[in-house]
Amino acid sequence: MNLQDLNDLDMSNVGVWPAPIKAILVAVACVLVVVAGYYLDIEGQLQRLNTDEQKEVQLRKDFEVKQAKAANLDAYRKQLDEMKQSFGAMLRQLPNKTEVADLLVDVSQTGLASGLEFELFKPLAEVPREFYAELPIQIKVTGHYHEFGTFISGLAALPRIVTIHDIKITHPGKSKEGGDKLVLEATAKTYRYLDEEEAR
Repeated sequence: MNLQDLNDLDMSNVGVWPAPIKAILVAVACVLVVVAGYYLDIEGQLQRLNTDEQKEVQLRKDFEVKQAKAANLDAYRKQLDEMKQSFGAMLRQLPNKTEVADLLVDVSQTGLASGLEFELFKPLAEVPREFYAELPIQIKVTGHYHEFGTFISGLAALPRIVTIHDIKITHPGKSKEGGDKLVLEATAKTYRYLDEEEAR
């Protein structure tokens, strides 16, 4: 078969073409069908398969995390109950409106019992927070270093929460009594639980 034979082929009568030409034509048609099928159908399916495989990996990770949580559900519930009890105990340490005056007296008496002299004891305006209010008290006391320690320890021992902030200790010099006294300036903060109406 030569090039002249290829030029003599009749396109309208393919059935009489030589067998090798028919085989090449069928092979080319098959290749075109496969390539067209790949780009028109299989490529999209492969992309979806790849996406689905990535989703499967993520879903497996999510499942493992959720399974671990489900396996520890009883422990989480127990921990939540303990946290609720602990939170309730802490809330009980916050005074309500009627107990604030008594707490201020307790702070003042703790200072006097420690041997300190109050130069300033000034309750400031409440600072509302999410479910509680801060009650800052500016204090300025005179005394010896160990008396300050006794005072701070006494505040920590109160049944209600009192914290000390912005502590500044200065040495003004010799006192008239002949001893070296120090001046402590600080802000004591106590906290009050806001009831539902106030928290809104």
